[in-house]
Amino acid sequence: MGRISNTIALAKVSWRVLRKDRELLLIPVLSFLASIAVLALIWLPTLSTIDTSALAGESEDPGAVLLLVGIITAMALSIISVFFNGALVAGAHERLSGGDPTVRSAVGRAFSRLPGLLPWAILTGTVGLILQAARERAGWLGRFVVNMVGMAWQTATFLVVPAIVIDDHGAVSGLKASAALLKRTWGENIAARVGFGLLGFVAIIPAVLVVVATGALGGAALVLGILVAVPYLALVVVVLTALNAVFQTALYLYATTGSVPAGFDDSNLQASFSTR
Repeated sequence: MGRISNTIALAKVSWRVLRKDRELLLIPVLSFLASIAVLALIWLPTLSTIDTSALAGESEDPGAVLLLVGIITAMALSIISVFFNGALVAGAHERLSGGDPTVRSAVGRAFSRLPGLLPWAILTGTVGLILQAARERAGWLGRFVVNMVGMAWQTATFLVVPAIVIDDHGAVSGLKASAALLKRTWGENIAARVGFGLLGFVAIIPAVLVVVATGALGGAALVLGILVAVPYLALVVVVLTALNAVFQTALYLYATTGSVPAGFDDSNLQASFSTR
């Protein structure tokens, strides 16, 4: 519990850092819009082609086509996610290094790191697909094992994007760097996932209460409740995504340099690490 409470405290510090550059909150929004655009560009023509072939009586089993398109979609979404995560890390790094980042400077830094970010996105996307396929074919015990493997993978790769963006690692060397730092950061790494998950759970409670209360009234009240809850939930996701990137960046900087980044001076970041 100590590490989780420590992570929540560090999340507050991350928010104080983020408040200096609130424009960086636009980056998760851009990531979401890019994902929607990619989904539309890939799936609207695909579904239209399949429907047209079916009406003409010319279609065969679309399973193989849908599988291929699903894989392409997963890779595209992984690239978008990794790229914009890289942009957030770039912005956070600029601020923690004493600079004054903008969305343009953060995205520009991410573009300059595409030789590392793109292969990493493909690699981590491929691992995700393999784990998902194994999960779907396994029994309950197998799913448990696969989930443990997935958790281990996420923990070991938590600092890959900061390694690529900050120190210009490649995908493989970034993975090695993240894994090497795991000995020092595993406790805070796992606690970060639990802590940020807990923050997210607490943050969505008001939206759930609004939907439940208006749902009891029904009709227009429920519609109004949904219209209020959905933007609020979107805001929660945006803020937590940005906070996680700031935390990742601070954790990587401290783990690699031993110095507390600017903005975290009054935090207990140093206490997050202990000799093992």
